[in-house]
Formats: sequence, C-alpha cells, structure tokens
Amino acid sequence: MQSLNDDLDRLRAEGLYRQLRDVASAQGPRLVIGGREFLNFSSNDYLGLANDPVLKRAGVEAIERWGIGAGASRLVCGNLEPYRQLEEKLARFKNKEAAIVFGSGYAANTGTITALVGEGDVVILDKLDHASIIDGARQSGATIRVYPHKNLKKLEDILRSVEARRVLVITETVFSMDGDLAPLAEIVALKEKCNAWLMIDEAHATGLYAKNRRGIAEAAGVEDKIDVTLGTLSKALGCAGGFVVGSQTLIDFLRNRARSLIYSTAMPPAIVAAAGAAVDFVMSDAGNDRRDRLWRRVSELKNGLAIPTESRSPIIPIIIGDEQAAMDLSGKLYERGIFVPAIRYPTVPKGKARLRVTVSALHSSEDVAMFLREFNALTH
Repeated sequence: MQSLNDDLDRLRAEGLYRQLRDVASAQGPRLVIGGREFLNFSSNDYLGLANDPVLKRAGVEAIERWGIGAGASRLVCGNLEPYRQLEEKLARFKNKEAAIVFGSGYAANTGTITALVGEGDVVILDKLDHASIIDGARQSGATIRVYPHKNLKKLEDILRSVEARRVLVITETVFSMDGDLAPLAEIVALKEKCNAWLMIDEAHATGLYAKNRRGIAEAAGVEDKIDVTLGTLSKALGCAGGFVVGSQTLIDFLRNRARSLIYSTAMPPAIVAAAGAAVDFVMSDAGNDRRDRLWRRVSELKNGLAIPTESRSPIIPIIIGDEQAAMDLSGKLYERGIFVPAIRYPTVPKGKARLRVTVSALHSSEDVAMFLREFNALTH
C-alpha cells in the first residue's frame, strides 16, 4: 500500500488532494459546517427544492406506502408504481413519447451510450463534455472523436470524415463547469446534414430555460430534432437520479439494453415520489415564479462581479488557474462565512482551477450582496 501513500502525497503536493466535508444541515442557501453557518454558493439545487416541504411530504407518504427499498432491479421486482408515474410525468413535461429513469445521471449517460453504440460506431464529443459522457463513450467500444469546445467547424470536419454504422454526437447543453451554452441549433443542422444521431445532456438546463422550462432544446426550437435527451433529477429538481426521454422505440430499446438500468437495484420509492412532486412543481405557475426569482439573483451576482463572465446560466466560473491559488481563495472566503469550494483537475483541465459559483432561487438579494462584498474585497 506504500505506493498508494506515495500517490496521495503527490496529490497533496500538487494541491489536488480531496477530503469530504461534514455538513450538519439540509441543503439550502445556508449550510452548517463545524457548528458554524455559511452562505452556500456551491450547490446545484438551483430552484431550492432539495429541502422543499412539498417534496419532503411526497417522500414521507411514499415511505409509508412503499417502504424504504425497492427490493431488486426494476426488471425483476423493483418497478413500483411511483416509477411509472414519474416516467409519465417526465415524458409529458419534456413533450416526448416516453421516458425512462435511472439511478443517477452518471448511470443514465453510461447506460444509454453503451446501449446505443459499440465497436464499429463513432462517438463525437465536445472536449468539455461531462465525465459520465466520456466514460460512457470509452466503455462503449466505439471510436471516439473529440472537437474543441463549441468549435462547429471542427465538428463538421469530423462528421464529414467519418464512416460508421452509427455516428452519435453528444453535447451538454449547459456545460457544468463553465456555465456556457452549446450552439444547439447549429449542431442540429450539422448532424442532420451528415445523417448522424444527436444526444444532448440537459442536466443543468432542465427546469430553467424557455417558456415551458424544458431546457435549451426548447429555447432553441429544436426539440423535435433531438434523437436522445438526457436529464437529471438531482439539479433543479432537487432529488436524485437521471432520466432519458425520446421516442417509444428508444425507451423500449434502453429498457432492454442499458446495463446500468438492468443490473442496478431500483432507486428508493421515496426519492422517486419526491421527484414526481418536483416535476409537478416545475410545470406549475409556482415553478415559473421560482425560476424567475433565480434569474433575478443570477443577474444581481453577475452585474456585481468586478470581473467579466460569459456564463448564461446559474453557474458562474471564476477562473483562477493555479490549483493552490484557487484553494487559497476558497479558504479565505470560507473564513468570511462563504462556502465555495475550489474545482481542480481532473474535474477541469490542469491550470484551469476555479471557483464554481452557483446561485439558488432561495438566495436573497442580501445574500448575493454579501458574497459580492467579500469576493470583490479579496480580489482587488
């Protein structure tokens, strides 16, 4: 085991060592850590649903009826009624024929990609796609091609050069570490010109964009041209799990071929029921009001930053570069009661360490003002 200790020592020396931090409160705009309250600007709970009373009530009622565990994988005996109800709601929300729910967004990506493509196929990725997309592509056995972030010319060059049984382009719509948006309409045009499939990951877009809050595909007016749409229940929906929506044929195929679904015990029914309540909320007028409040807080924070940002999402990256410098700035904010962990390699490229500031609809204007006051004081 000495070699493992040596590896850990190298991580410490490079400022890349990670530790878990015990949190003594529910997720929200404030966290209690070590007996002290902090403003939380690090969560993906964009709509503030992770501790919402409506979702908690749905979860408790599901426990009373369905118990704690699902008992087995969904295809054995674990497909309890809340699953069917949630999938019907997701399909209706996303305006698709059908939906299928996985235990996590990671499982949804890896299971879907490995089911759809294999040896003899080609997967084309944006360089900044999420690790779960990269891992799914690697596990599939397909040939992987990568284009520079949002570089449409390079994407077109790759599309024109490849020959395969299936060609699958995969992109996030809101990139999780940079907060910028994929040029989705242009990618759709290219994939149609070159007869490829397109899979999009709307993990950080679902619930936040366009009239019906469905995401970037709706905002870009290309929903009916997307072959595979993935999302998570763990970001704006405040729960856990991942899902895919699309044609009935696609969903039937994934039910039969997605190994991360077939060989995993089903999620606890309480989480599934709470996610159903979250979908109901997002589709309601109250959900629209909560979304609008989030964007007001995002605008306040972006307008008050002393540095420019190109983010068009609640994810606002502040690029520091050096890993230790990012850790030091995070630590100084922590001393002042603000929790924003540093994001480092391998989550982001080496030399691109950053603070990934995220905003919640439950932040007040005063919360945002406090963050800006402390951050701007430390960086100027």
